[in-house]
This record gives sequence, C-alpha cells and structure tokens, in this order.
Amino acid sequence: MEIANLINHVEALIFASEKPLTAVEIIELINNAFGFMDDKVTLDQVETCIDGINEKYNSSFYPFELRQSGGGWQFLTKKEFHTTIAQLNGDKFLKRLSTAALETLAIIAYKQPITKSEIEAIRGVNCDYSIQKLLEKELIIISGRNEQMVGKPLIYATSRHFMDYFGINTAEELPKISEVLADQIVLPTLVNAEHFEMEGEIEGQATGEMSQEDENAQGENIEGA
Repeated sequence: MEIANLINHVEALIFASEKPLTAVEIIELINNAFGFMDDKVTLDQVETCIDGINEKYNSSFYPFELRQSGGGWQFLTKKEFHTTIAQLNGDKFLKRLSTAALETLAIIAYKQPITKSEIEAIRGVNCDYSIQKLLEKELIIISGRNEQMVGKPLIYATSRHFMDYFGINTAEELPKISEVLADQIVLPTLVNAEHFEMEGEIEGQATGEMSQEDENAQGENIEGA
C-alpha cells in the first residue's frame, strides 16, 4: 500500500481508538483489515505515516494534535483549549485525587512493584481505601504476588492508564525525586581557609582602630581633668 493511502488509514485508526495505539498495534490492525495484500505493512511505513500526521496537526490551524502518551499514539486537544473543554465535560474534569491517594500513587510509581505493607510502612497509615480508589480509577494494577514474602502478598504497579493520565510513556519519564525536591533543599554555604583569613584581617584592623580611638579619648579626658 502506498504511503499516501496508508496515512489515511493510520490517522483513522488513531482517531477512532479509545486508547493510545502503538505502532505495532496499528500494523496488526491494518494487515488484518487488508489480509488479501501480498505486501504487508511495515514498521517503517507506519512510522513515516505518523511523522506525516504529526507534521500536519502541528499547525496552529488545528485545536488538537497527535501525541505519544500512555505508551501509544492518540489525538489530544492542545492545552490552550483545556478550559473550554472543561465546560463541556463538567465534573469529569473537576474530579481530583485526594492527598492520601496521590501520596499512595506516588509511592507506587517510584517504588513499583510494591506490596501494600511496604506502602503503609512508608506512609505510616493504613492504605486500603487509597489503593481501592486507585484500582477503581485504573491508575494502578495488581501485577502479581511477592513470592519471597510471608503470605505471598499482592504487588502493585502503575497502569498504562496512569501513563496516559499524566502524559508520559514509561515510568522512567517520571521526574527524579532530586528534581522534585530541588526547590526545597537549602544548600550549605561553602567555606574555605581564605574566608577565615579575610575575616581575621578585618577583625584585626577593626580592633586596632578602636584601640587607637580609645587611647585618644583617654588622653583628652586626662588633659581636661
């Protein structure tokens, strides 16, 4: 299939999909749709199509764009239109995660895979409710059991929906903890020997000047007497 024709099929698939589509999924869908073709669609062809679609929607003429998020490609409205769209969707955009849920989600994101007892050890409180809410919102998944721990407890990890929710493709794209806390860290003042030497000279000069002033004042007092 020629690129000029293939690009429309790729665009239609991404537009119609309810979830982000990877290049591999697009290849499979198109090859299944046109099973009669002798030449199967390749990864290079699909990637070329995606580049073309990207270039098309990067124009300011369109209110949406093609973005890689949640591990695949999808159409998303541009950020300058978010306030307008929020009026249409109402409560869906107003819903926010509680502080407890955000703290629990952050621990899972940075420590995954992790058990509930490990999460609670970090937070210091029971996390049953927060974990349940995060599971309901499909931001985390049960990825298995820890076979090394007593009772083989469930272990949790972030989901593809989590990546889509925060606009990233992998957990590796999360900001480093050091970057998050950078603004809160107070760096110590660097001190070296030169600082002490300079301070000693200044103190010595000040002491000498005060002593001379004191002697003059004492002399004036004696003459006056």
